[in-house]
Amino acid sequence: MTTPTQAPRRTDAPATEPRTAGRPLSRRALTPWLVGIAVVVVMFCLPLLNIPLPGVLPGPTYTPGSLHLMALCLLFAALALSYHLLYGVAGMLSFGHALYFAAGAYGLGILLEHTELGLLQAGALVLVGAVVLAHVVGAISLRVTGVSFAMVTLAFAQAGNVLVRRNPGKLTGGEEGVGLRTDNVPDALVGVVNTRTIYWVALAVLVAVYVVVTWVQRSRAGHVVEATRENEMRVRVIGQQPYLIRLLTFVIAAALAAVIGMAYLVLQSQAVPQISSADFTITVLVMVVLGGVGSRWGAIVGAVVYTLLDQRLGVFASSAFVDGLPAVLRVPLSEPLFILGVLFILVVLFLPGGIAGAVERLRTRGAGRRSSGAESATTAQRRRLEELT
Repeated sequence: MTTPTQAPRRTDAPATEPRTAGRPLSRRALTPWLVGIAVVVVMFCLPLLNIPLPGVLPGPTYTPGSLHLMALCLLFAALALSYHLLYGVAGMLSFGHALYFAAGAYGLGILLEHTELGLLQAGALVLVGAVVLAHVVGAISLRVTGVSFAMVTLAFAQAGNVLVRRNPGKLTGGEEGVGLRTDNVPDALVGVVNTRTIYWVALAVLVAVYVVVTWVQRSRAGHVVEATRENEMRVRVIGQQPYLIRLLTFVIAAALAAVIGMAYLVLQSQAVPQISSADFTITVLVMVVLGGVGSRWGAIVGAVVYTLLDQRLGVFASSAFVDGLPAVLRVPLSEPLFILGVLFILVVLFLPGGIAGAVERLRTRGAGRRSSGAESATTAQRRRLEELT
């Protein structure tokens, strides 16, 4: 019997096939995990294969340029997942998520530059610092909700960006950013020749972030924070504490962003002030909206699509094809951000729910057609039976 202080539990199993303790998972419940494992295996093998994707990658999948771009897509997909936990699950529209991503990248770069700590030791200290920072910022920001919450997080993000640009104590490098000192970094993560290893590290980070986000979302705390997003007063009535659950979710999302920021520094070998700005958070928000708010795999797909477009549209904008167009077309098409903006507007207008929403509608429509077909076949059989009798 459920006590009043327990949060309502959800299940992904169909109503006609309830899940019970000790009962094996149904085929429908196992299918997403099997598909996910297959995708991870394929992604793991890509650096070993010679697969050209013209217009998508700068070369075959085993080349350093392609591996670098794919690793960047994986890290941004992980960052979008962490923002999905904050916005898609908890409903907290934050404009300061980039602050923790930058804290991870800058913190690791500063510790490696000014101390003799190894990569793992420095990373652990940076993670602790990011958790403390997120706890302080979250404890203040969550005193308000809605637009006020968004504005407070924006203020913290802007303060962090100004601090980074001012280069206090000559630690952050100002506009030039901070580089990666490789003395205490394993040789397998240094240099163009080791891009394959860095790609696998980025893939591992994405898998780890996905597992953590899924675990949090399906936990009791995840259920409570989703219920708080829908009706905070009802959650208070049943005896839960929405503030603490939201703060926990906020800190977890920030910690994940910091870990991704550290991996980003290893991949790029440099962190610049742009990754600490509110504009960068808006970019991550666009990735989540493009993929579909509330969908984990949608956040991943949206981030990959946005990153590929952002990287490859620059090549398209400077191509001979665009140069040969009339001025009325050449001027806007030579600006990659203009093309991205138009594509985003089209997605919002004609694909509500993003990519994940479009796929779900197609799947539902196909299921409806199959159901109608089955009903028609049943009706025909009944008519034949009536004729025989």
